[in-house]
Amino acid sequence: MGKKLIIANWKMNLTVNEASLFVHKLADLIEVHRDVEVVLAPTLLALQSVSLQTNHHQFKLAAQNFYWRDHGAYTGEVSANQLRGLVQYALVGHSERRHVFDERPADIRSKVQAAYRNGITPVLCVGETAGERAIGETNDVLHDQLVGGLSNVTSEEAESIVIAYEPVWAIGTGKNAVPGDVEAATKAIRSQVKHLFGVETAKKIRVLYGGSVTVDNAASYLAASGVDGLLIGGASLDVHAFADIVKKAHEQSNKGKK
Repeated sequence: MGKKLIIANWKMNLTVNEASLFVHKLADLIEVHRDVEVVLAPTLLALQSVSLQTNHHQFKLAAQNFYWRDHGAYTGEVSANQLRGLVQYALVGHSERRHVFDERPADIRSKVQAAYRNGITPVLCVGETAGERAIGETNDVLHDQLVGGLSNVTSEEAESIVIAYEPVWAIGTGKNAVPGDVEAATKAIRSQVKHLFGVETAKKIRVLYGGSVTVDNAASYLAASGVDGLLIGGASLDVHAFADIVKKAHEQSNKGKK
């Protein structure tokens, strides 16, 4: 596979000024590596100011959320069309959007299409709850979320998509998925993409892991078979921890070349 992809999801944290200071500190700590792509996902409010101060060779940007229509009378919403040129990626179907804000499969599918329509790479998040895992439904959940999110996507578009496996039971809970579980989920994801779009597309897509990623466990997830990077929440709000994780991604990439 290509570069390791590391995405920092700041969620609803950091004011505009705090985000600016954070990026300034981060820029001093993180070296530019050809084999690691670093993406920052600040709040929508901070996106433009962060964009203006960011070296885009060092950091790319992602939107945490957007509405699927391009324009119209939708008070309070921001469209992918408005984000065009500002971000390179956008999170879609994050578990918090699914389970806190009750986003439906149809909404997620429409967002994936809107991202592609506006030249933005969607990061489609999929994963099971603790209850679904307990009764052995992980693969069924992944199947349904992938089919639902990608049903109107072309094979050409699908090649560039990023899939983030984020088991709901491991997000912000301190409970860690073991690398073997992550490998099994990644294999199931690629198998489903292969079924939908073919062998070559399944090889080209990037699959990330997200769920209580820390400095201590990042290397084990990065070394897991089929994992192309990480979607990081809490640890991305610590400049030193996040910089260390990026360094580990670079080291892991170098191991893969030996």
